[in-house]
Amino acid sequence: MSACLETLLEKAQQGDRDAREQLVVDNSGLVWSIARRFYGRGVDPDDLYQLGCLGFLKAIDGFDLSYGTQFSTYAVPKIAGEIRRFLRDDGAVKVSRSVKERSASIKMARARLTAQWNREPTLSELAEALDLTVEEIAAAETATAATESIQRESGEEGFTLEHILTDGFMEEQLIERIALKEAIGKLPDREKTVIGLRYYRGLTQEKTAKILGVSQVQVSRIEKKALQALRTYFYADSP
Repeated sequence: MSACLETLLEKAQQGDRDAREQLVVDNSGLVWSIARRFYGRGVDPDDLYQLGCLGFLKAIDGFDLSYGTQFSTYAVPKIAGEIRRFLRDDGAVKVSRSVKERSASIKMARARLTAQWNREPTLSELAEALDLTVEEIAAAETATAATESIQRESGEEGFTLEHILTDGFMEEQLIERIALKEAIGKLPDREKTVIGLRYYRGLTQEKTAKILGVSQVQVSRIEKKALQALRTYFYADSP
């Protein structure tokens, strides 16, 4: 083991976040090489990588410098084990084919109407064009939204859903970006719709209220209840 690696490990185990981040950066190739073994199992490559990074961080915490083995030898099974545990426990969000097809239809309709009207259609207009409810559209788009949507700032306050639920530290982000998808799927339909409109579509509470036909105060209450449920889910299940 190189002296530089040993120094970084010592610092990381003592709580030095810069050292932890540097170790992840230096070993990203190793994490990717293991994550690729699990391609084709219904989980996005980036999510597999993030899971692998979580396993890598656990390897940092558990490695004993007196083991007499290479750190990478110890880290590999930790990385692979974290990904296998996630897959075994069915932690990945499963999006059915029908939901994917509905999401594709929504995208096509939005593009067609935007070209026709020279503006993006509202959710109500999309719902009418597709003979769907607003809730069905929001649910389909939320289920198939990319991970970066979780980090998108809302159009009103300029904060992100991820930052509301976490303190933004690296190792927490690695798993929470993935877990958030699953957690949203567990919300009641009305709460899921409000989260979808507020954080995936970036709408204000006022616009969300108009779409749902309720008051802004009701939207605020539903949103607070949903966020509290998500926080409870996170901290109850966090490793």
